[in-house]
Amino acid sequence: MSFTIITQARIGSSRLPGKVLKKINGQTLLQIHLQRLKKVNGFEKIIVATTLEPDSDYIVSVAKNEGCLIYQGSTEDVLDRFFHASQLVQSTHIVRVTSDCPLIDPVLICQVVQFALNNDFSYCVTSSNFPDGVDVEIFKKKDLEKAYFNARLSSEKEHVTPYIRNQSKSNGTFGEFKCNEGDFRNVRFTVDEQVDFEAIELLINKLGLNCCWLDYSDFILANPTLFFNQQIIRNAGFLKSIKNDRKA
Repeated sequence: MSFTIITQARIGSSRLPGKVLKKINGQTLLQIHLQRLKKVNGFEKIIVATTLEPDSDYIVSVAKNEGCLIYQGSTEDVLDRFFHASQLVQSTHIVRVTSDCPLIDPVLICQVVQFALNNDFSYCVTSSNFPDGVDVEIFKKKDLEKAYFNARLSSEKEHVTPYIRNQSKSNGTFGEFKCNEGDFRNVRFTVDEQVDFEAIELLINKLGLNCCWLDYSDFILANPTLFFNQQIIRNAGFLKSIKNDRKA
């Protein structure tokens, strides 16, 4: 068994355009994200799945400089983009992360991967008790292919894994990696808005680039008056997609 990490990154964003190219101390958020991913043990490749939007060449350039593979595809159908990106490698499993999580935790990724492989889950995800900003999903490549050919809802195509997740729940191959350190569901260090970027900038300037997710979380909890992004609704984009499914 082997795994490849695929991270999605694009220029367009309704709330903060070009967010992954915003810089902190001379490094883009995408660079920071990829450099942390490269600390994961045992991956076959890292693929940046981006789009053909204007200025996406900047994302391609960053990815190439970090030694990653690149796939450019659909802007809205991210499932299509992920599937075709996965065809670049022979790995049996795909780890999905997103580049708006610059402080993704490499140790946590390793833990989730090992847990999923040990239990032969078709799909495994970090539990909702982890902070927003360290989400990790791992699934079998063959199940990504099934989703590509069978998913029909717009939410399934925009968010890649709903079809795989639902199928794994129905056939008993779903796994959830629990957060034993406590309940951090209300802690946020993902980037959707300007205040999110400012929060990441503050974390990096105070703690540096090499801390674990728990250190960043504890700092946020210990200094609530410094962070103005903690009340932003988690997974707002996915909730909006579900509503649109119901209207269709």
